[in-house]
Amino acid sequence: MTVLDARMSPAKPPHMSDAEWDARLELAACYRIFDHLGWVEMIFNHITVRVPGEDGHLLINPFGLMYSEITASNLVKIDLEGNILSPSEWPINEAGLLIHSVIHGSRPDAHCVMHTHTTAGTGVACLRDGLDPDNFYAAQLHDMVAYHDFEGITVDPEEKPRLVANLGDRNLMILRNHGLLATGPSIPAAFAALWTLQRACEIQLAAQSSGQPLMPVSQQAAIRSTQESFQLGDRTQAGRTLFDALRRKVDRIDPGYVV
Repeated sequence: MTVLDARMSPAKPPHMSDAEWDARLELAACYRIFDHLGWVEMIFNHITVRVPGEDGHLLINPFGLMYSEITASNLVKIDLEGNILSPSEWPINEAGLLIHSVIHGSRPDAHCVMHTHTTAGTGVACLRDGLDPDNFYAAQLHDMVAYHDFEGITVDPEEKPRLVANLGDRNLMILRNHGLLATGPSIPAAFAALWTLQRACEIQLAAQSSGQPLMPVSQQAAIRSTQESFQLGDRTQAGRTLFDALRRKVDRIDPGYVV
């Protein structure tokens, strides 16, 4: 089923704008992509996106559903205070609300926010020195990754200003002892950045497990790699080509998200 077919299907509520339904379709597809990549933590973690044309409104996953159960219609619309604005049989997760709402609210360019607890990402987040720059993927992220110290489960409103301050104007953050976070002006852009960071973490842990010293990457080579990397250039519209390829795969094997 194409995006246009899905937009015109009976699943789209008649009162809903095409822009919101398209955002729901893309976000639901993203949840299914995460599921097929194994970037899941049972019913936990979140991907959020702004509702086009509705200032301060977000779409988030219903708390209690697995990523494989997320559909365009069961995504929950909320405001930045966590008030539920769409019919839903499910609540939302308080920790997810705090992290995502404060970033959306403080960063006008953060159309999408993603947070994961992957084994590799959390593993690197637990290392004292964090991300090592000496691999192909990490070299594409020179000066792009922020850090935020662990303060416990993220439900304390007093942590909000520190999250915002530590992220600054960067689009990637390692939450120490916790996991990974990515933002972007679109779902594909945030996805491409997170995918690159996730691969950097996987390669780092694989290389470090050998017990051998890593071959260093020069700062000059890292800067050049970051400038040339696919997620930053117009060649693939900031990750659109990558995301669309994965969405086509999901459409073939797991198309249930369009309802």
